[in-house]
Amino acid sequence: MSTTFTKTPGWLDWYSGPTQPQFKLPPGSVDAHCHVFGPGAEFPFAPERKYTPCDASKQQLFALRDHLGFDKNVIVQATCHGADNSAMVDALRHSNNKARGIATVRRSVTDAELQDMNAAGVRGVRFNFVKRLVDFTPKDELMEIAARIAPLGWHVVIYFEAVDLPELWDFFTALPTTVVVDHMGRPDVTKPIDGPEFELFLKFMREHENVWSKVSCPERLSVSGPPALNGERNAYRDVVPFARKVVETFPDRVLWGTDWPHPNLKDHMPDDGLLVDFIPHIATTAELQRKLLVDNPTRLYWPEENKR
Repeated sequence: MSTTFTKTPGWLDWYSGPTQPQFKLPPGSVDAHCHVFGPGAEFPFAPERKYTPCDASKQQLFALRDHLGFDKNVIVQATCHGADNSAMVDALRHSNNKARGIATVRRSVTDAELQDMNAAGVRGVRFNFVKRLVDFTPKDELMEIAARIAPLGWHVVIYFEAVDLPELWDFFTALPTTVVVDHMGRPDVTKPIDGPEFELFLKFMREHENVWSKVSCPERLSVSGPPALNGERNAYRDVVPFARKVVETFPDRVLWGTDWPHPNLKDHMPDDGLLVDFIPHIATTAELQRKLLVDNPTRLYWPEENKR
């Protein structure tokens, strides 16, 4: 039975005409953070969701991948689908081994369900601590889930805001897996890069070698925003020093992704071609670019390819 959903008022749909990036991605590059939404008529959105998005199908995601020049995707379960990973897993199964997934699971997930997701290409679970997006899940439940997925070789992706790192520190550092931080822990880029807030995040990575970071989503973090419509390709300049610092300090533990289709943006919808052109400003050498886009995500999500 078909289900009709009404988008959240003011919802910004993804930009359907992305430009061709000027930056040529190295062969084998991975968009390591993106999503699929529905389509809602086929994969209904969760009753407990905090927002109702537009549709953003696997076919549209794969078309963007090819347009931008990526080889593969890592598809992160969208919060609007809750713990029903059907849309994400369906995309993995239709990707011809060119996608891996990050799931959202509850304590009630069965071992058989975990094995099925593993066979489809799921390689981790996401714990979301951004209160405006999800309801609180008890930490003992999350730690139990982490212990169950560790034998599969999966990792934990954590999404939080910079001001919350001190209270979450003990929990994060007790996780028994590789830990991947979404979007550098959402730093406040109006604060000094050498200030205590961002320095705490760098300390978190420095003292815990199992911690990785995505240096993605400048469009979410920026205050200066995209450039005026004058052909300029150097957008989101205020985010560059933060992302470059992470890339240069931890070159073997960084990932990058588009975040397509950019859920819950309020002021503008980014041009994904422009986002790709952000990359050489934060990874300034061919070696750093290859680590960020090819070597690191391949090692984490397609380790079998490194053994060939």
